[in-house]
Amino acid sequence: MWSSSEKFFSFLVLVSAIAAGTVFSPAAATDHIVGANKGWNPGMNYTSWVNNQTFYVGDLISFRYKKFQYNVFEVNKTGYDNCTTDGAVGNWSSGKDFIPLNEAKRYYFIGGNGQCFNGMKVTVLVHPLPPPPSSSVSANQTSSTVSLPKQSFRALVVVSFVSVFFRFGLI
Repeated sequence: MWSSSEKFFSFLVLVSAIAAGTVFSPAAATDHIVGANKGWNPGMNYTSWVNNQTFYVGDLISFRYKKFQYNVFEVNKTGYDNCTTDGAVGNWSSGKDFIPLNEAKRYYFIGGNGQCFNGMKVTVLVHPLPPPPSSSVSANQTSSTVSLPKQSFRALVVVSFVSVFFRFGLI
C-alpha cells in the first residue's frame, strides 16, 4: 500500500500531466471588443480600431454600450454604405453583445436610430483559420517519430495516468 505522501506526489504528477496537456491545445478564440475601452459610441473612428485587429473564423466581436441608448445591426454592404437597417440579418440591444464570427467573409455592423450617421459603423473582414504548423520532414532528414494530433496526445496522457492511478487504488 502506498503512503499518503506517495499518493499526494502521484496526484501532483497527474494534475501536472493534465495541465501540460492543455498547453498543447489549440489557441482559443479571440473576443474583439469594438472600440476597446471606449466601446460602441458616436464620434469614434472604428476604422482605426479595425486596422489593429485580425479576425478569424470562430472569433467573437463584442459591442459594449449603454443599454436602451444604442444598439447594433448586422447589415449588408448597401445597408452599411447608406446607414439603413432594411434587410438587417441581426439586431442586438443588450449593451453587452457577443457576436460569433462563424464564416470567412466581410461583416457589416451599424448603430440604429440614426447613430450610424454619427460614426457608429464598423466593417470587419474575417479570415479562415490558419493551418496548423507544418510537421513535414525535409527530403534530407528521416524521422522515426510518430506524429499524433494534439488532442490525441492529451487524451493518451490522461488515460495513461488515470489507468495507472486506478490500478494502484489511488483514485
